Amino acid sequence: MTLRAIALATALVAAASPALAVVGGTTSRDAGGMRASTLRVETSRGELCSGAAIAPELVLTAAHCLMGGGSVRIVSLDPHFRARRHAVIAVLPHPSFVPGTTPRTQPGADLAVLRLASPLPPDIEPLSLGGGLWQGEAVTMAGYGLAIEDNKGTARRLRETPLVNAGNYTTANTVKVAVDTQTKGESPGAGACRGDSGGPVLRGSPASRDLVGIVSWSSGPLNSRARRICGGFTAITPINEHRAWITEASARLLALGAGGRQEEAPQPPASYSWWFSR
Repeated sequence: MTLRAIALATALVAAASPALAVVGGTTSRDAGGMRASTLRVETSRGELCSGAAIAPELVLTAAHCLMGGGSVRIVSLDPHFRARRHAVIAVLPHPSFVPGTTPRTQPGADLAVLRLASPLPPDIEPLSLGGGLWQGEAVTMAGYGLAIEDNKGTARRLRETPLVNAGNYTTANTVKVAVDTQTKGESPGAGACRGDSGGPVLRGSPASRDLVGIVSWSSGPLNSRARRICGGFTAITPINEHRAWITEASARLLALGAGGRQEEAPQPPASYSWWFSR
């Protein structure tokens, strides 16, 4: 292992955090852009995440966003960027996901599919599932997380940023790690932060984008005097490697009637609070 690889691994393990808003990004203002596919995921216990529309009644997000329990709702933005709320009737986390674990020890896929009580408005455009994500490839991520790491008031506004896939990072599972196209994770730059978990990572032009990943967690840059959990590395659960499960889970949830009962996500151990630390 090279010295750079050792430094990267050390930074990711020491300062990894569930991704919650986009630092270093720009506010989304195009009604036909990320607004049309990126959703906000909120729970009755105060958790905030992001999500991607993959069908009129289905949302893909990160499994760890649901581990605190409680009811779940989706918030979409209309073409004028006004919020609309949508009830969730069922949640289905990936069966390999293990609640109560941190990113560096997580052996399962950090994915979950949500079923809505009714279809999303027609101005929301579900994303197509994309193929493999290759090293050096340019992508765009979006989310409702913090724009400033230590300022909770900067959350809940849709932001986006271009990133580049720097390659794989493997512990108990394998994720893709994306970095700012300019700083490359060496110094503070754009990336996921608290509240961006579950947000979409897209490839292609605004007119034709495919969903290639879901944001899972983030960490600070390699060269930072202060301990940071944002603006360095954005960990992405790749879609292509879990396409079969997403398709199967979607079919199961769509088979539910409109009055389907919402499933309670498993509760983490009482002593565990890492995923939802404030």
